[in-house]
Amino acid sequence: MSAKTSKTKKQTKKSKMTTACQKCQGKCCRYFALPIEDPEDWDDYDDIRWYLCHENVTVFVEDGEWYLNVKNKCRYLSEKDFRCGNYELRPHICRKYDTEACDLTGDGYDYELHFEDDKQMEAYMKIKFGPKVFDKLNPKSKAKKKKK
Repeated sequence: MSAKTSKTKKQTKKSKMTTACQKCQGKCCRYFALPIEDPEDWDDYDDIRWYLCHENVTVFVEDGEWYLNVKNKCRYLSEKDFRCGNYELRPHICRKYDTEACDLTGDGYDYELHFEDDKQMEAYMKIKFGPKVFDKLNPKSKAKKKKK
């Protein structure tokens, strides 16, 4: 392949790229969010609190659905030009990603709930289940009950 042909192909690829893509730094390639079951009881909420004890994890509710969000950069995102190093073989979820509602051009997030750490979930659980929700986890509380 001649240098001229190679240059033409690169120009064609760039011309297909939207302005938003050219400005983007790969925001959508720096996390993934997975749906989780809606919590129904204390144990479910405590499991979510456990997720939130981990670094780079958040949980959010959007349109009534609960999601686990993991901040973890895709191994194929180039920090040099913010392009995909696996573009031709990228997964379907990447192929169907739409720049109309992407992280760069979209309206932002409209979460109903967003928990960034376990302390926020603890506060939420106290509202949902009452201020003494964690008493059963405290060994001193159990000892007091036995003395009665």
